[in-house]
Amino acid sequence: MNRRRFLTLSAAFACAPALARADTWSGIALGAEVSVTLYGSPDQTGPMLSAIPRRLRQIEQTFSLYEPSELTRLNERGLAAMSPEFAHLIDLCDQAHGLTGGLFDSTIQSRWSNPQARTGWQHTSRNGRHLTLGAGQSLTLNGIAQGHATDLIRADLQAAGADKALINIGEYAALSGPFHMGISDPVQGIVGQTSLTGTAVATSSPSATLINGAPHITGPMGEHPLWSTVSITADSAAMADALSTAACMMPLTALRALKRQANLHKITVLDADGNLRTL
Repeated sequence: MNRRRFLTLSAAFACAPALARADTWSGIALGAEVSVTLYGSPDQTGPMLSAIPRRLRQIEQTFSLYEPSELTRLNERGLAAMSPEFAHLIDLCDQAHGLTGGLFDSTIQSRWSNPQARTGWQHTSRNGRHLTLGAGQSLTLNGIAQGHATDLIRADLQAAGADKALINIGEYAALSGPFHMGISDPVQGIVGQTSLTGTAVATSSPSATLINGAPHITGPMGEHPLWSTVSITADSAAMADALSTAACMMPLTALRALKRQANLHKITVLDADGNLRTL
């Protein structure tokens, strides 16, 4: 479920009050270019921005699939005693799995190394903070970890007293706003726009990355994408991240139900012919 994101800031990016200054930190985390733009006086924004790299290293030590982390140790051993932060993300995975009828399934990682491997979230078992994978299973959190990291950085900034910020840790989330975001498809280019005011957005485009000529987003049972691009606006970047991944395999009737059940703000889908729908 590793994927490139196709969200761009539009030229109509909402301006801060005239006396507010915007400072931006940028770097690399969880395999993506990341940035945080924070509004306020330099003596306020400086300490908040300087704390972000250390916090992101802590997050990577928990969720990274490629660097030594709590996740890689779970995949090596097949079982783990989870930290509270890891356990919380597993709770979100479980929630996304239920909301999507099983289409969001982090055990799909098993298939990348062995196409015949058994997938299925139902084969994992949990007892409190202890998680055990099914035989031969491994997890990827690439379809939710960047959104979760975005939520964590937003929460840290809010706790530190930030009033207005735009956070991009692979997905976008806003403190205050509005921030106007362009939604882009890898073939059609900019196809729509969404606005964030204390909300978050994630966009998935299955054909953005091809593996052996096939879209890199598929369902746990080999379901094929129905949409060229899906964008979801929600309160949580983690849920927008996870649900936009699974929504690539969901027809309109299922997407309408998902929007209602998950209390999403907006779902935008683009089909292969360039037809755009907003729910």
